[in-house]
Amino acid sequence: MPGLTHLNIMGFNVDMAIAKEIHKKNIREARVAKFAELDIEFQKAQETGASITDIVAKKQALRDAPADSAIDSATTTDELKSQWKTDILGTSPYS
Repeated sequence: MPGLTHLNIMGFNVDMAIAKEIHKKNIREARVAKFAELDIEFQKAQETGASITDIVAKKQALRDAPADSAIDSATTTDELKSQWKTDILGTSPYS
């Protein structure tokens, strides 16, 4: 297919465009629980008058995660897998 990056790994072709979409889907699925946790933290902070700045920044990082330029620039599945940011997304589904 024109325009798609293909790799030959152990005799199997890996369509990187599809791999990137799967990776983004995995990120979106991982975000669900993280958003729920942060929503609770946000409510607690509002109730107590604590700062919400860090919580807002974490939520924005989660929103931005599927659009990370490292996903688009990955040329191998290893590069794509290594892009998983455990500090914001938790345990990688690839480990």
